[in-house]
Amino acid sequence: MKRLQTILAFVFAAILIIAGINHFIKPNVYGPFIPDWMPLVLTNVFTGIVEVGLGIGLLAQKFRRQAAMGVFILMILFLPLHLVDVFKDHPAIGSKTLAIIRLPLQFLLIYWAWYIFRSENRKS
Repeated sequence: MKRLQTILAFVFAAILIIAGINHFIKPNVYGPFIPDWMPLVLTNVFTGIVEVGLGIGLLAQKFRRQAAMGVFILMILFLPLHLVDVFKDHPAIGSKTLAIIRLPLQFLLIYWAWYIFRSENRKS
């Protein structure tokens, strides 16, 4: 079971690190998700840094539990963005269908982060 938990942590880490780097390579992809009241560039850069940092944290056994809690919180913070996207005439994700699919995926990501958090020994 520990092997599965480690694999799940590493896969999530890869997703976060790739997404975080993508904030710098293709910032226009994320711009439409950022609410108008937030500073676009600063929010995008900050989010990219946080995603890469949390991804690296998931790779390190010593920090995995804390990083998983950080990912859990981040995924909850992203939830309203994806919820709003479902109701937009022109969803940021590209289509209504993708927005509808993305919403339950966000809940899966929230659970995944929680699972990693709960699976890690508190003394790690």
